Amino acid sequence: MTAVYDCISKGQVGIFESPTGTGKSLSLICSTLSWLRDEQKSTLDSQVSVQRSDEEPPWILEQARKQKTEQLLQRRLELESRLAKCREKESRQRLQYEKGEPLRKRAKVNHGGSASELGNEDQFVLADYDSEREEKGSSAVRGDCDGLSVASLDLMRKLGEPLGATQENPEPEAADELKIFFCSRTHSQLTQFINELRRVKIPDTLWYHDQEECLTGNGQQESNIKHLPLGSRRNLCINPSVLKADSTTAINERCLDLQQPSTPQEKKCPFLPNKQNEVLVNEFRDHTLARIRDIENLGVLGKKIGICPYYSSRATIKPSEIVTLPYQLLLQKSAREALGISLKGHVVVIDEAHNLMDAITNIHSITITQSQLHRCRIQLRTYLQKFRNKLKGKNRVYVTQTVRLIDSVSECLDRLASQSSKKEELVTVGEMMSGKGVDQIHLYKLVRYLTDSKLARKVEGYVEYAEKQAPGVQERLVDTTPVLTHIQGFLQALMNPAAEGRFLFERDESNSVSLKYLLLDPTFHFKEVVEEARAVIMAGGTMSPMDDYARHLFPYLATERLKTWSCGHIVPKDHIFVRTVSQTQDGIDLDFSFTRRNSIPLINGLGCCLVRLATIVPDGLVVFFPSYAYLDQVSVQWQKTTFGSENIWTSLAKRKTVFKESKGGPSGIEETLQRYSTAIEEGKGAILLSVVGGKMSEGINFSDKLGRGVVVVGLPFPNLQSAQWKAKLDYIEESTIGRGGSSEEGKAAGKEFYENACMRAVNQSIGRAIRHQKDYASILLLDRRYPTPRISKKLPSWIKQGFNDSKEAATFPETIQSLQDFFDARL
Repeated sequence: MTAVYDCISKGQVGIFESPTGTGKSLSLICSTLSWLRDEQKSTLDSQVSVQRSDEEPPWILEQARKQKTEQLLQRRLELESRLAKCREKESRQRLQYEKGEPLRKRAKVNHGGSASELGNEDQFVLADYDSEREEKGSSAVRGDCDGLSVASLDLMRKLGEPLGATQENPEPEAADELKIFFCSRTHSQLTQFINELRRVKIPDTLWYHDQEECLTGNGQQESNIKHLPLGSRRNLCINPSVLKADSTTAINERCLDLQQPSTPQEKKCPFLPNKQNEVLVNEFRDHTLARIRDIENLGVLGKKIGICPYYSSRATIKPSEIVTLPYQLLLQKSAREALGISLKGHVVVIDEAHNLMDAITNIHSITITQSQLHRCRIQLRTYLQKFRNKLKGKNRVYVTQTVRLIDSVSECLDRLASQSSKKEELVTVGEMMSGKGVDQIHLYKLVRYLTDSKLARKVEGYVEYAEKQAPGVQERLVDTTPVLTHIQGFLQALMNPAAEGRFLFERDESNSVSLKYLLLDPTFHFKEVVEEARAVIMAGGTMSPMDDYARHLFPYLATERLKTWSCGHIVPKDHIFVRTVSQTQDGIDLDFSFTRRNSIPLINGLGCCLVRLATIVPDGLVVFFPSYAYLDQVSVQWQKTTFGSENIWTSLAKRKTVFKESKGGPSGIEETLQRYSTAIEEGKGAILLSVVGGKMSEGINFSDKLGRGVVVVGLPFPNLQSAQWKAKLDYIEESTIGRGGSSEEGKAAGKEFYENACMRAVNQSIGRAIRHQKDYASILLLDRRYPTPRISKKLPSWIKQGFNDSKEAATFPETIQSLQDFFDARL
């Protein structure tokens, strides 16, 4: 806690490693809120201070200070009073509020408000695009004063008349309170954090200086934490006609469709905040801040009040003190701007930050398939056939350019698919823009046009409308995800700096081909967060090895600005059994390198080792393999090879119920985990065959009986021959040389990054066990490369403690005996 507090106070970027079970979330909450309260009090002290003067008597200065204090606190006290009333109201009506109908009449919802049902086809005609305004750098679409001609707008400018709607007696904008932005990977992880936040009772240090000045009562009071959970429309939308869309992108588009000026009033979303229902927005804000809620509670609250939680939550951002949100909403600049989030002067805390670089890379990478390009081209052709004669000026030019560019990219993909037999290879921007007339396209202006004109929404809306007007149409051109919107994102990637990313041609197992933009350098996209925020805290249970963050995420930071900190586990040392196993019981080297892991004797030897381990390890045993393909290969081989009078798979199943992770969706994972847990509870014991980097290796809690043993088979190095990894390592080598390093140092940096990626995945899998102070488990690393210094130094400190005490050269029988002694002492 002290380390986090100091890091924020000094305005540093901190990397903190705290194993699961050590109270990481609670420590983050207490340290950040303690700093927040102290900073609030310090700010208040400075604001109410009065400059001393020899001419003024002390009582005058004291009176002036009290007057300033009351003025500064008045608005906040009014907010506290409103929140107290909200809490009293909810306490009186808790049962009705949580399960019953709202007191007010529900807004009537029209369930047919998609773009294709909102009127005739004229709504899909593009608005005039003003090329003169385009040159001046403002929005080129006439949207500020709908219905006025360009000449009228110019005349209004000359006369000094306002071009947009003006607001009479506008309310003063709420002060942006100092706050903590806490983000994690998923809403379920954020919910766990919110549950911990509810446990915290923080002293109130803001509202008074001493007992005589206390405006809220006598003595030290507990302070209500003003918390706001943020999410996407998928999480917060309460309009059934919007929620019936299948994807997040489709939900976004349908919501925006209902807000278009051409949408009839009776078809518009009844929950959208406006001037008439501003009182509901304020009520939503106060109720949200009155209690600590999770994202689901916020949706329920919006339904009860009858106001959209997604848009209403924006008015709650500034007065809040802690804002919880998923990665995507924090790491994307466009998402922050859409929500009205400013990080300036605030503190950012990122939990589960071990995969932060991967998250940034995935958010800013994009893939388009051949079928998407084909479908997009058909949609554009359908739209042009209908509205070609109505397109004038810049609209005609830019729509034609859009068709040409998409054709060029599609032809490039077709050419690569027919000429290359490779599964993946690098593609240049020149190859994708080699089509006829594409060299004359100003890409920046075209992308800007697509954004301003909302061409994608018009095209997809019309195609959907046309399909519904034509009965008996078999093939739908509109997908659940608007395809032109998706391709627009890819076209925008064509403008990214060449050194920052690469374009790849990919072919999957079904022979479908695609083009992918791969971000190689996450530095720039996270730099703005670091520069705007007062301090950034990155925390996780398995942040080791930490070198990558300094080299590849913060290369621009001075050494004194970056702080790293790691703590050991809270469990007693004798509750953790760590061993490396280099040979099978028959003396076969456990070397699962890519060139040797397909050895049949090695696979059979591994199976025999697991049979022995399943006999000794009680309850649940989790085994992590390098990949799904290798797990499948091993499983098939074990069903062929005999172990005594039966095959290895059958022998393993006799000792424990065997479960195997598949590539299926979340429902399949949950079902497997439930069956695995049931088998253990029934006393049968179970073994779960999983994959490093798979669904089971992250965010799953294998505490107590669920994980008495964790086995990691081999080292899950990424495929060094893949075009993606070649591009990444080449980039690291080039950037190292660009910063003044030698070629040898560049290669060493690439190798270090490659090994760190492997070990970070291993450490995350290991962290599934030992989840609290009284827990105990065994951890076995099966590969002769684990004892080497380059690998062992990248393990977490709490693992290395047990690792260093083990006999690195111990035989498998010795390991088995030590493991038996370990569990005999626990049972």
